[in-house]
Amino acid sequence: RTEHVLLQGTPLEAGFTEEGDKLINRIGVSADQGEEILLVKYCAYASSREPGEKDPLAVVRAETARAVSTGTETLLREHREYLARFWERSDIRIEGDEVLQQGLRFNLLALLQSAGRDGIRSIAAKGLSGEGYEGHYFWDTEIYVLPFFIHTFPDIARALLLYRYSILDKARERAAVLSEQGALFPWRTIAGDEASAYFPAGTAQYHINADIVYGLEKYYRATGDTAFLGDYGAEIAFETARLWMSLGDFVESRGGKFCLNCVTGPDEYTALVNNNLYTNIMARGNLEFALKAAEYLKKEAPERWELLKKRLSLAEEELKSWRAAIDNMYLPYDSERGIHPQDDSFLDKEIWDFQNTPPENYPLLLHYHPLVIYRHQVLKQPDVVLAMFLQGRHFSRADKRRNFLYYDPLTTGDSSLGPCIRSVAAAEQGDTSLAYTYFMTTARMDLDDVNGNVKDGVHTAAMAGTWISIVYGFGGMRKKDDQLFFDPKLPKAWKALEFRVRYKANELAVFLTEKEVRYSLLEGEGVTFYHQYTPVTLSSGASRTLSLMPRLEGILFDLDGVVTDTAELHYRAWKRLTEELGIPFDRRVNEELKGIGRRESFKIILHHAGISMTEGEIALRIEVKNGYYGELLREMTPKDILPGVMEFLKDLKSRKIKTALISASRNAPFIVDRLGLREFFDATVSPDEVVIGKPDPEICFVAAEKLRLPLKHCAGIEDAAAGIGAIRSAGMFSVGIGPAAAGADLSLAGTKELTFEALEKAFLKRWGWNPA
Repeated sequence: RTEHVLLQGTPLEAGFTEEGDKLINRIGVSADQGEEILLVKYCAYASSREPGEKDPLAVVRAETARAVSTGTETLLREHREYLARFWERSDIRIEGDEVLQQGLRFNLLALLQSAGRDGIRSIAAKGLSGEGYEGHYFWDTEIYVLPFFIHTFPDIARALLLYRYSILDKARERAAVLSEQGALFPWRTIAGDEASAYFPAGTAQYHINADIVYGLEKYYRATGDTAFLGDYGAEIAFETARLWMSLGDFVESRGGKFCLNCVTGPDEYTALVNNNLYTNIMARGNLEFALKAAEYLKKEAPERWELLKKRLSLAEEELKSWRAAIDNMYLPYDSERGIHPQDDSFLDKEIWDFQNTPPENYPLLLHYHPLVIYRHQVLKQPDVVLAMFLQGRHFSRADKRRNFLYYDPLTTGDSSLGPCIRSVAAAEQGDTSLAYTYFMTTARMDLDDVNGNVKDGVHTAAMAGTWISIVYGFGGMRKKDDQLFFDPKLPKAWKALEFRVRYKANELAVFLTEKEVRYSLLEGEGVTFYHQYTPVTLSSGASRTLSLMPRLEGILFDLDGVVTDTAELHYRAWKRLTEELGIPFDRRVNEELKGIGRRESFKIILHHAGISMTEGEIALRIEVKNGYYGELLREMTPKDILPGVMEFLKDLKSRKIKTALISASRNAPFIVDRLGLREFFDATVSPDEVVIGKPDPEICFVAAEKLRLPLKHCAGIEDAAAGIGAIRSAGMFSVGIGPAAAGADLSLAGTKELTFEALEKAFLKRWGWNPA
């Protein structure tokens, strides 16, 4: 419905005419040449979808009449005030790139324009900009868009979640159609009916249920909206939990683990698989929140619990089955590679021939049959990487690194949803350059028509991904146990970055430059959060500035060749074993064993001898060797500490520099005791705590976590190339002892040269910082 008011000019005859299939409204105006004509067009929209609305025409007539009565000046003032509040809360400011600044604001404004606020509409994949996807809603809302509104305008986030509750009955019907229990939300919809006709990449994406509950839980944790949980959220969580129990099975061949078979994860280039990691781990989160919601209602809202329990026919046995599925959820893992397979069969497939795929053949789905794509390791979506971001507490730093390094090269970039998640993952790995590259793709996706399809409409998820990349990527924001954590890092292309986040009753501003970050509490009585490992408490209106420059606070020590020299003892033990077995072994081969674990060492010996053994035989021989080695270790005393090491350790202790032992030897604690050095090490990493040995950086990650220090605040000392590789891959400063460690940031001829002053000087130079 429209209404026109002519403010300047002489009106002539006006009216409607039909021209073909169009209805034309012509307004005649008389004016002299050069005279200004001012016509105001008032528009109103309503539909029969509004609850209880039977006459939308009457509604729009009343609304346009009210608008005319109010007048343009008042309407414009209200509009400006609303947008001023929006920008005050949501604006992201970047110093050093005006073009990018334009892109950010374009994206955020489009999100505001497109988001439903009435509880019966969501946000379309193409916003309000085009006819792509026909205005349908997908999982984009909960995973990509909702976090922005949760932390800026939580009332809009609440409305978007209420939309899901409004179609819950339709979701129940959908589950019944598929012979399942509970509720299954449609993959693609507007009014609640499934609109996707291609089931392998549509209906089979059952993870939509877990995505919605993930967004629901994220909203609840950030706002503390218990009324929403009791009235709407719990019911959604319970009914989606039922779907998972109906869909999955405790499979004997998987050791009785709970499995979800024949599903499609976020990666639409891999369909109808068993135990998609993303689906399984998100389903577990769905079940966990359903249980937590039930526990909360039982304790805090017993009347509401009894009402829901009766209406949904919930029994305690059903809740126990949820707990059993949670405790036994099957999550694929490859211990050889130290990565999570995307699904049960993914790693068995041939890797896509990227090298011989012409650039014009992307996106792949437009040039190859789905069955061809399904047979290969190739990703449209960064499936496992997304799982690590959303469920980060279940993955170690080493898991995240290895998975990212494996899957990122397999990801085509064919989907607009991927770059922001890849940007966050790269930033978490400390690779701000790669993170920036992916970020620029998502930030200018539509203004630069990166994918060549903006004619069909904007990419709403990518727009929201801009905010995700900034806040979770460069801002390093995470939530653990209802506590906020920040680990910020600024791309080299920018001079400064500022953003705001709301959490519970607080509004926090984060301003960072290359060298420091300032946290300010703009709203709220007080808040405590963490900057890296440092707790920060702010009262209302207070600020705190912290340095982002690396400072030497922790040192990691290898054992052999750094603290003491057991290499000769290892050689003698291996020599005794190999002579008994009749296997050739000499000092030349022994040089290859430095910094390598015992199992890998014995495999190297066998390889040189051209001999193969079963894993069981290898394990037995290793135990024999370790026995011989143990006999030699019992002869060690403090006299076996390498020159200068004791003095160096005492100096570190006096300076309160934290220390950790990162030896691949299981005998390290025994050796340290024999040397009388236990008091000088704050932490020791056992090989049993590491999945993949050096040169993988996992052992360094574990040590830094035990010391509760950022990686860049640590240095590592090694005498072997594998160890130096581990330290450098961890993003730490590396110190090499002897000729085998030539690739280190600081190379020393021997341990006598170890001094804190020399190490700190080289450390600061490496990071380009001079505190003086």
